[in-house]
Amino acid sequence: MRQKLLLLAVLLFAVFFSAFSQINLERVVKNSKKKAEDKIENRIENKIDKGVDNALDDIEGSVKNDKSDKSDKSDKSDKKDKADKKDKNKDNEDDMVGGNDKTETQSSDANTEKSEKNKPTVEPEKPKSPTVVWNKFDFIPGDKIIFEDAPSASEENGEFPSKWDLNSGVSEIMNVDGENVIAFLAPNTEIVPFLKNAKQDYLPEIFTIEMDIYFVPGYSNRYYISLNDKKNQKDVDYFTIYVNEIEIGDYKAAYPGKAGNNDKLGGWRHISIAFTNGKLKAYMDDTRLINVPHYEKNPTGLTIEGELYSNDTKVKYVKNVRIAEGGVKYYDRAMQDGKIVVNGIRFDIGKATLKPESMGPINEIYDLMVKQPELNFSVEGHTDSDGDDATNQKLSEERAKTVMNQLIIMGIDKSRIKSQGFGESKPLNENTSTEGKAQNRRVEFVKF
Repeated sequence: MRQKLLLLAVLLFAVFFSAFSQINLERVVKNSKKKAEDKIENRIENKIDKGVDNALDDIEGSVKNDKSDKSDKSDKSDKKDKADKKDKNKDNEDDMVGGNDKTETQSSDANTEKSEKNKPTVEPEKPKSPTVVWNKFDFIPGDKIIFEDAPSASEENGEFPSKWDLNSGVSEIMNVDGENVIAFLAPNTEIVPFLKNAKQDYLPEIFTIEMDIYFVPGYSNRYYISLNDKKNQKDVDYFTIYVNEIEIGDYKAAYPGKAGNNDKLGGWRHISIAFTNGKLKAYMDDTRLINVPHYEKNPTGLTIEGELYSNDTKVKYVKNVRIAEGGVKYYDRAMQDGKIVVNGIRFDIGKATLKPESMGPINEIYDLMVKQPELNFSVEGHTDSDGDDATNQKLSEERAKTVMNQLIIMGIDKSRIKSQGFGESKPLNENTSTEGKAQNRRVEFVKF
């Protein structure tokens, strides 16, 4: 009986323990499940938060990149528009040059595309450059000729030049390239104009001196131009003429881009000197090199010297020497006489080709016509009596037309200017002297 009771008690305990264990197990499982669910839920929330943050970061970055891309695209678009515009302009230019036709529709489409692509932009204002008016060739030759020598074609080769006097050395006439020139053949050769009043001061208060002098290629000796007659007058001062430079006293200057007394080409240089009431200027070809505002000495005459040394074989040539007295200003001449007589416009012998030194007077006429728009000129050519009438007539017409065309190229309206020639038919002086012929070879600007 006792055993039965014990067995019953064990069974009851087993049942009870089993039920109790089941209840605890369910509770443990339930608690574990809840904890697991809570943990999963927290991890999911964390993942969502992190994903949201990353998504927001991506969105912000995308916005920034999008703006940058748009900016780059805008810049590229602008550059492309400019390139397209340049290409279109080039195409248009090519069409104009090549003579290609475009239809009105194509032109309209192109204009529409340009207007859409190229919107007006306001460019920053650029600083304005100063307007500079400066002319380094303002030489105007005197209109009254005092002395002139080319020398003449009638001079005998090998003889002393008839229009000159000799102070020292040896000088003769030579024919170079078909022209007579004055040659210096010994050291310290000095020549002076042969004038009746040589001992007097024959240079007025306003005068010009011109000449062409020759330099051999490479190193060349110098020339000296004295502003006095060294045979008959007291010494005054002299210019030293190098192949590319001019010097007088403390003043010295070189032709632009050149210097010294060495030039591989050498050749002829046109030298011009102007004296106006104490102002002294000197020019080489088409450029002013010396400008002395107050020259204190008094020029009285002319001496030319070609530098040579003992046994020197380098030749020295001079031609086209002219001394002239200055005259009335161009405007005053036009108002008083109704015309301007110009001897300083020079041409190649027998041709209508302008020499560089002609631009001084032409520039002066141009400036006058610009400042006085009411002035209209007939450009009239005249020759001396050398040669036949028909040749001189044709030559005068061609030379007048050349001067007219030069002024038109410079900007004078065609309606304000015309040209004609008179050959040798209207001389101002006799044709029996060199000076008289030089006075007759001229260009006149007659008001109309």
